[in-house]
Amino acid sequence: MRPLSRPTRLLAAALAAAAVPVIALTGGQAAQAAPVAQAAQVTHDAQTIQFTHVAQITASAVTAAPEIPDSPAGRQLRWFLGAPDRAPLSGSELAGHVEAAFLAELTVEKFNAFLADVRGLTLEKLTEVTPTALTGTGRIGKEEVTLQLRVNAQGKIDRLGVGAPQPPIPAAPKSWAELDARLRKAAPEVGFLAAEIDSRGRCRTVHGLAAGKARPLGSIFKLYVLGAVAEKIRDGKLSWDTELTIRPEWKSPSEGGLFERPDNSTVTVREAAELMISISDNTATDMLIHTAGRKAVEAKVRQWSDHPKGNIPFLTTKESFLLKGVDYPKHARAYLARDAQGRRAYLENVVAGLKLTDIKVWTAPRETHTLEWFGSPKDVCRAFSGLAKLYSEPLHGALSASDIGIGLDPAKWPVVWAKGGSELGVFDLAYAARTAAGRTYVVVPLANDRRKPLDEAKVAPELISLSRGAFALLARG
Repeated sequence: MRPLSRPTRLLAAALAAAAVPVIALTGGQAAQAAPVAQAAQVTHDAQTIQFTHVAQITASAVTAAPEIPDSPAGRQLRWFLGAPDRAPLSGSELAGHVEAAFLAELTVEKFNAFLADVRGLTLEKLTEVTPTALTGTGRIGKEEVTLQLRVNAQGKIDRLGVGAPQPPIPAAPKSWAELDARLRKAAPEVGFLAAEIDSRGRCRTVHGLAAGKARPLGSIFKLYVLGAVAEKIRDGKLSWDTELTIRPEWKSPSEGGLFERPDNSTVTVREAAELMISISDNTATDMLIHTAGRKAVEAKVRQWSDHPKGNIPFLTTKESFLLKGVDYPKHARAYLARDAQGRRAYLENVVAGLKLTDIKVWTAPRETHTLEWFGSPKDVCRAFSGLAKLYSEPLHGALSASDIGIGLDPAKWPVVWAKGGSELGVFDLAYAARTAAGRTYVVVPLANDRRKPLDEAKVAPELISLSRGAFALLARG
């Protein structure tokens, strides 16, 4: 999670806090993969570095000249490639190609602005192909770009992005020793866990590096929020279909998502949960914290973490922004000087009265080890295990909406859950994946530098590579 800074070409964040700038449109429900087999088994604000459709279909690589397939995604891609030269398009034409909820969120005006911005786009090749999702490369003038498109069950576009080429993912490590050596070079402070979740839901460490040490989690903390919401639903106190009002005082800066929707419009718990996980929507997150209750989220932290103290009281994203961004360091210091009860009072009596418009964006790591959400790689594994015990299709849909670029073979790894977290000086990834044989593994690399921002164009591909290698090593046994 980081202060809002909108790139020129970004309309709405499909790649939440990505390592590369992107023109991105996103919306709708993600395709769902196979469920986690057993209750005790499990299957990015950080960073959907790469758009990947999670399905039971193996994406095929295409390296020849682009022959667009006659598929739902292919037909929409043909339409999209011809659309910029005809923009602005009528609302009725867009409605024939774009999912209704997605178009309502973006508006016809913004979609046409997006089309104007990508005028001159040409497709050079397709790199990943499934019936409902396509990824390829092309150019806008002399600029090389990556194009990503996905359609829903009705064949209408619900995710679309055009952006700078993604940095290449390095070769995966072949041993734990190589993984450790490379991870230590990625950032000054690192933690790592590769573990198996057994039939009783326990995390059994296979390999670790400072795996029990708490570090800043970035938006991985949203796993605790999802857990609190899922528990309320399990206990009959809430429903995935419950409609929530987007109250203006609950809005928190983030690219796209609910922050840009009209005040007092509504959204279901299901959609808010998916937005919170898939694009790390901060407004969706805060709405769910308020809905489940701060103390309910804190209860999940106490249940799933050995390091609850640094997370009590459990901050909303808006409170974090305000503490770090308004009259810094005045409010940050005043808050940190108090005990837990005093901090609650400060949030209620002081921070609640601060304004987002008074935030001054910062450009270096700020209070990442004092004003953050904290946990160790082992804590994150316990969170994944706990979420598996609260399994439902909507929960699975949220956690599998993006694989954050890891690209595991779906024939070998039919279920992949992922969440990332980042802010200046922090870049973290967390994966849980189930093998075709039903074994569940978790891989969590955490990287941070409290002195200067991490170079995410280098750190992100490296951590993805290390995570891929860890899953391969785990599968070997």
